[in-house]
Amino acid sequence: MNKWPSLKQLHYFITLHETRHFGDAAEKCFVSQSTLSKGIQNLEELIGCPLYERDKKTLVFTPIGEKVVEQGRELLAKGQDLIELGSLCQGDAMQGQLRVGCIPTIAPFLLCDLVQEVNQTYPQLTLLLREDTTTNLLAALRQGQLDVLILALPVDIGGMESLIVGHDPFKMVISKDQARSISTPIHYDDLPDEYVFLLEKEHCLTDHAVSACKLTKKEKINPFTATSLHTLVQMVANGLGTTFIPQMAIKHGLLDNQNLVVVEPPGQEASRAIGLVWRPSSSRLQAFHQLADIVKHIL
Repeated sequence: MNKWPSLKQLHYFITLHETRHFGDAAEKCFVSQSTLSKGIQNLEELIGCPLYERDKKTLVFTPIGEKVVEQGRELLAKGQDLIELGSLCQGDAMQGQLRVGCIPTIAPFLLCDLVQEVNQTYPQLTLLLREDTTTNLLAALRQGQLDVLILALPVDIGGMESLIVGHDPFKMVISKDQARSISTPIHYDDLPDEYVFLLEKEHCLTDHAVSACKLTKKEKINPFTATSLHTLVQMVANGLGTTFIPQMAIKHGLLDNQNLVVVEPPGQEASRAIGLVWRPSSSRLQAFHQLADIVKHIL
């Protein structure tokens, strides 16, 4: 008869990986240190090779141990989805907690309205929010730390499910002083080199804007990159160049009281898609679709 590792053993080992300390891991798992150590020892015996090395000061995880952590997180996420099937028996998908991740170029301009709408329409549902980059949010989704994401698409979601809920047009912004010397509609050939400022590559907005707005001339892009839309706006307002700003940010006042002009970028109907993303194994599909309806209404 085959023996299988338990989800509890995987939970012990993954927590040890996160804390790098047996005592801290046991405390987080609400078990004694001996129970945690025994569970991890049993896991090693089942797998048949060492998962970590230990000296007096540090824990070093073997390549196999790292693989066990990676795959174990996915198994724990699917186990959580299995347990959540019980909520379907209650008949109301919009209750309890829903852990939502959102990227920084959407979160400040959507989440406040989303929380207010959910509180009014579904008072039994609590949204737990996390703002982070697309890469980090997708990792958290796979590991079961989040239930659903609000992302800008297209992006590689690695086998996750998605649903587009709206489109967010791009606009170009430029200082009023600089606008006097540049004819509209804008052509990139008319702009000085290194005149277009963008966000750091960690933000998918950069790739979406460059693609949607047909910016193919790399010499027009300034090598300096900003960490936020607010930084971009300040740079452009001070006459350093131009940048792309999503319409939802403009609608929510990002350009208020700034010495800026908004113009249409090159590229026909330049925009990014806004979508919800979730694990295929999740049992909360009904909740995701109802949440999608709310986001569509807000957009």
